[in-house]
Amino acid sequence: MDNEECNDFFGCLAKILIRTFFLGLALLILWSLFFAFAGDLMYRVQSHWFEMTRTSFDLINYCGLGLLKITILVFFLFPYLAVRLVLQKRTRTM
Repeated sequence: MDNEECNDFFGCLAKILIRTFFLGLALLILWSLFFAFAGDLMYRVQSHWFEMTRTSFDLINYCGLGLLKITILVFFLFPYLAVRLVLQKRTRTM
């Protein structure tokens, strides 16, 4: 693989990572909005299927939101930044 093909590959990878980051962020925002504005409806639907208290439902959602946020950062944003740094370094040395 020559330098141009390698740069194209890293550029494509960076585009994929940033798009998935924004999609994950949209999912996080959507979940947060549902939880904030339709939390009672979500609880009624879920408690119909699973026996749980409102406190445990809130805890599950808060933990899920936190886990999703960390996952989005670790698996999409940080690799995107690393790929962009590699691309900048490669273009400077050429």
